[in-house]
Amino acid sequence: QVQLVESGGGLVQAGGSLRLSCAASGRSFSGYYMGWFRQAPGKEREFVAGISRSGVITSYADNVKGRFTVSRDNAKNTTYLQMNRLKSDDTAVYYCGATTANPYGSRNSRDYDYWGQGTQVTVSS
Repeated sequence: QVQLVESGGGLVQAGGSLRLSCAASGRSFSGYYMGWFRQAPGKEREFVAGISRSGVITSYADNVKGRFTVSRDNAKNTTYLQMNRLKSDDTAVYYCGATTANPYGSRNSRDYDYWGQGTQVTVSS
């Protein structure tokens, strides 16, 4: 079992920045590929970014590439999502997920075993 807790969400103006954190407890954090997803009202949960177990390989959705950066610190059992140049379209609840289904990661939310409770990000225009 892995427990995930997100933090760092909030209200920010367009063009601003936020850094989300996802703290893990339980079984070995370094054994999981970590993904960040988001879900806006009335929409499906969508992949945002992912990071391999070692942190070497990252993956991004096209609409955040160049603005968001995913990282992890396995010593602290935490993964981060740095979000810059935020836009109103980035408004959503952001979730972190953990999966062992594929060591190279997955953009499919159904492949994830564990989820945090989510943190709200609201970008005002």
